[in-house]
Amino acid sequence: MKTNLWNIDSTHTTVGFGVRHVMVTTVRGVFEKVAGTVRYDEGAPEATEIHVEIPVASVSTRDPQRDGHLRSADFFDAERHPLMTFDSTKVRATDPEALEVTGNLTLRGVTREVVLTVRDLAKVPGDFNGNPRRGASATATVKRSEFGIVFNKVLEAGGVAIADEVSLRLDISLVRA
Repeated sequence: MKTNLWNIDSTHTTVGFGVRHVMVTTVRGVFEKVAGTVRYDEGAPEATEIHVEIPVASVSTRDPQRDGHLRSADFFDAERHPLMTFDSTKVRATDPEALEVTGNLTLRGVTREVVLTVRDLAKVPGDFNGNPRRGASATATVKRSEFGIVFNKVLEAGGVAIADEVSLRLDISLVRA
């Protein structure tokens, strides 16, 4: 079976997250660096293989003080665990333009199974430079506590400062390897 190898184009890819803050708003952030490969054959999507590496020190929420705290041992512990990784284990087509991708997400040395809902599968035979491209958007929800990220503060009025559930959104651009 012929599969095509693609590299993640980090300059056109966004890995973002959102988490409820003090129970009234959602703080959003991105990881400014991402690398990885996708082996994909649209005729056999179940054979897809995905590997992604994200340097957690590249986190940005547009607040340098908060970003520093996120890099600390309270959250990502970037010094001891510099990379977050994702490796697919199962891929299932849910319709012609959508996939369900199950894989192992490793963060802070803890690996948990995560299911990504992948939509907007797109391809062009050539970009501005004539290079073939593919793209997709993916979403998932994870609980940070499952990765050992438990830092929080109880609010005087009740509730907590930071929700456990974190929404993930990936907008991925791929170039032929």
